[in-house]
Order: sequence, then structure tokens, then C-alpha cells
Amino acid sequence: MLRVKVISLVLSSLIFNLRVLGENMDLAQKILKLKKEKKAVILAHNYQRSEIQDIADYVGDSIELSRKAAQEKDAEMIVFSAVDFMAESAAILNPDKKVLLPCLGARCPMAQMLTVDEIKRAKVKYPKAPVVLYVNTLASCKAHCDVCCTSANAVEVIKSLDADTILFGPDKNLAEYVSEQTGKKLISIPENGFS
Repeated sequence: MLRVKVISLVLSSLIFNLRVLGENMDLAQKILKLKKEKKAVILAHNYQRSEIQDIADYVGDSIELSRKAAQEKDAEMIVFSAVDFMAESAAILNPDKKVLLPCLGARCPMAQMLTVDEIKRAKVKYPKAPVVLYVNTLASCKAHCDVCCTSANAVEVIKSLDADTILFGPDKNLAEYVSEQTGKKLISIPENGFS
């Protein structure tokens, strides 16, 4: 999150530049002009308002959008209109591009509920269990897992592991569903994970 926080300070100057562009242009035109000047790609999550989606280059889910940004070879900057973990994922998949999060207060409650300390405690308790984290997790936690998954590929990922007991977080409901589908024991981290 540090890289996203630091880079998001650049957003303040972008907003200032929008004001300087003049009062005669409407906001969408100002954003599109600045986007071109800064060689930016605008990503908007599905849940964003239509005005945001209308000026976005891509609209979709978090991982899909981060992958699209990686394909944008001419883009030097990613403006990700979404929540914190999505911007972090974009930064991980696009290490040579600046990633801006328009609102630093945009947080995912599920991502916020899992901490590195909880992962470390679970690893001590279950040292042989691999750690699988749902993509809706902060980068600091992802750094302590063996595999990340999405809701679409979670069953496949768990089936592919050579283990019967797996630490899984932070989505407790997804862990229970995947456990039912695979017959493997998934231990939710945190213990009372997001449900």
C-alpha cells in the first residue's frame, strides 16, 4: 500500500492541473485531456458510477482490469477507480507504471480484516499447511501466501495443491464453499473471516 499511497499524492497535482485547464471545459473533457498528456489508462471497477465508467478505458473486475493495464504498452500511469487492494494488485502486475488511487479512503472491509500477524500465527499453528489468499487481500498479506486465487479459480487452485489442510483467507464463505467442492480442510484466516 505504501507505493500506492505515495504515488496517489501525485493525484492531488493532477486534480490541480484539471482546475488550471480552464473553466470552459467540462470535467470529462479535462480528465480525458490530462489522461492523454500523462499517458494514463483509466480503470473502473464494475461498481463505479456510470460517469466514471464512461471515461474509463476499461470496466471490469479487479484482476481483469490489472491484466488489461499490463497489456497497455504505451501507458505510463494507471488511474484505478476502485479500492485499495485493487490498486495494489495493479501495482504488483505493473511494476514499471505509476498507480494512482483517486480516493485513499476507498477500502475493502474484507481486505482490511486480515493482517500479516494473523497469517504468521496460523502458520505457526499449521506449519505444513500452504496459505492461499483470495485476491481481495492487501499486498502486505499476499507477500506471506503461497498462492492467490479468485472466486472463479479457487476450487481449481485448492485441487492443485498437494495438501489436505490449507490455510485460506480472508473470505470464510468462499473457504467453506471450496472445502465442500474439494473435500479438503480449509482453515479460515482470520478464524472468523469475512462472511
